[in-house]
Amino acid sequence: MTNIERYIVAEVLKPLAAVLGILVGLFVCFSSARYLAEAITETLGIALMMKLVFLKTLIALEVLIPVALYVSIVIALGRMHRDQEIIAMRASGINGIQIIKAILWVALPVGIVVGLLSVMGRPWAYQDSYILDARANAELNTDRFQAGRFYGNEDSARVIYIQHKNENDGNMSNVFHYIDKDGTKEIILSRYATQISAEQGEKAEIHLFDGTIHRIHEDDAEDEIVKFEKLVLYLDRVEDDIGYKRKAAATTSLLLSEEAADVAELQWRLSRPFATILLALIAIPLSRSSPRQGRNEKIFTAALVFALYYNLSGLARTWVEQEMVASFPGIWWLQALMMIVVVVMLLPEFKPRLAIFR
Repeated sequence: MTNIERYIVAEVLKPLAAVLGILVGLFVCFSSARYLAEAITETLGIALMMKLVFLKTLIALEVLIPVALYVSIVIALGRMHRDQEIIAMRASGINGIQIIKAILWVALPVGIVVGLLSVMGRPWAYQDSYILDARANAELNTDRFQAGRFYGNEDSARVIYIQHKNENDGNMSNVFHYIDKDGTKEIILSRYATQISAEQGEKAEIHLFDGTIHRIHEDDAEDEIVKFEKLVLYLDRVEDDIGYKRKAAATTSLLLSEEAADVAELQWRLSRPFATILLALIAIPLSRSSPRQGRNEKIFTAALVFALYYNLSGLARTWVEQEMVASFPGIWWLQALMMIVVVVMLLPEFKPRLAIFR
């Protein structure tokens, strides 16, 4: 690597760290706010919620890293064009091939990292996130409830309210329990209650004492009121076995599958490193600007190109999933098209003398 190449690499790495940090920070804040709004901490606790945010962020890195690299190259080379550093380099004999080589010194290892994240990190993160999501959406856990607040679950149409709770032993008093199931709205009022922790593989239990059950039927059946001394509610057990989930499937298992959706998932994972490198290369011509040209114009154009490419990527994947496109060319037609566009746009880089006077 020459000194000029090292200089260009350093200029790209500076904004890369900043842009990636900003993107990851925004994603973490957005995910955390979303889960806090959904009261995920009440069912999982803050530690597991943060683990879920970490897993979601790990999944998003296969997109965030290429975006950060793409934007960083546009920013770095754009500044060098505006400051006429590129013109000075070419006047001193530096050709476009060396600029491309410098970008590849960054893009190749970043592409490898993105490929490893997509092929190995993505299924692992999805596997764990599916389990945590299932736990968060499972029946409500009164161990984490606070007195004086309503807790609901849209999936089970269940609402629980506890007026008082002893934080030492977990015993509750004046409990309100509502559930809508099979056309019947059921309201349970209990003076005392306690939750029995579940052993591994068993269902958790809530024991209610000294209360009444009000059943309101939506049809013409007569409503019911039942008094009880003790009532046991069983909460659904959350299985760690989430079944077959395509995004959580190991890449080796996808290689053996002929299902269209599995083929689309496999090709998506394998295409991520190529997409990273192609985006890095197309950022080179997109960064060209004159000293009088504003930076916002180039950023806007680069954003449009990136949005178009990633929308087409999602569309190509959907076409393969729906068998509108065969497994070959699959989603690879888009990568081939992108490569042609990159080659055409990079042709001026091989004509340094002409580029100086352009």
